[in-house]
Amino acid sequence: MNKKIAVLGAGSWGTALAILAARNGCQTLLWGHNPDHMALLAQDRQNQRYLPGLVFPDNLSITSDLADAAVFSKLILVSVPSHAFKNTLIKLKTHVFHEVQIAWATKGFNPDDGSLLHEVVANIFSAQTSAALLSGPSFAKEVAAGLPTAITIASSQPDFANHLAEILHSERFRTYTNSDLIGVEVGGAVKNVMAIAAGIADGLGFGANTRAALITRGLNEMIRLGIKLGGKQETFMGLAGLGDLILTCTDDQSRNRRFGLALGQGKDTLAATQEISQEIEGISAAKETYLLAKKYDIDMPITEQTYKVLYEGLAPLTAVQNLLAREQKAES
Repeated sequence: MNKKIAVLGAGSWGTALAILAARNGCQTLLWGHNPDHMALLAQDRQNQRYLPGLVFPDNLSITSDLADAAVFSKLILVSVPSHAFKNTLIKLKTHVFHEVQIAWATKGFNPDDGSLLHEVVANIFSAQTSAALLSGPSFAKEVAAGLPTAITIASSQPDFANHLAEILHSERFRTYTNSDLIGVEVGGAVKNVMAIAAGIADGLGFGANTRAALITRGLNEMIRLGIKLGGKQETFMGLAGLGDLILTCTDDQSRNRRFGLALGQGKDTLAATQEISQEIEGISAAKETYLLAKKYDIDMPITEQTYKVLYEGLAPLTAVQNLLAREQKAES
């Protein structure tokens, strides 16, 4: 394959995607903002901090210069935290003097105003810029280790979605395409909020019944918000909705779930965050999702209680009791 891709973000997920693309024969450049960290990656030929023991393919190059990434390929795959997404694109644009295709594996809303990330791309570049989102149930460590994984690539431009799928698809990494960019974005953001809630419940010592109920009712909240914003209901029953929700709420590889566990076990937000020592997207997503629910008058009780635990100091046990004390109603 005579193809190139620049991956922005040298955390666990960005590194895993760069390794995947390079293994598939794609000339790959991995950019990170920290020069010292990137120098270590170049020296060690692996990301010791996030994915130790997984050696980089020879066709994976390293840089801390964003200008290098901008000229390396017209295809840019962004995998930075949601709070850094907008500023990373603004800086990237200063180095782009050619047609560009923007894909992202970032899950969350724009913290400035709660907008969806495809809107951020359109505002910084243009509405005509090729744009696609990669989402679904996928832990970075398992992808980098070559364990079987299936994900969704969402774009309103089928040719671009198929092109990105061709680069990433392999015997162990199956890619499905989807035209519902909004639904996939909402699923990827809200599932992190639900993972914190599920972690809190487990940390409090509640059982599998509670977890299953939270996942199911959390999916209901996700669907209500997603449809209101323009997503399609069937999207939430797929990999980027239910699939990612189950993964994030049930496995301790999930940072958001581990964060919730720590809160349920009595640790405060600062201590829980320091213990995990990586980005926890659900913290900001809880606030942005809660504000969107208020804006559009959508009933999202799990989101509301999670927000109150994180931002209003509500005790986790009280939050669960508030959910259980809600008035009896029909399921649908």
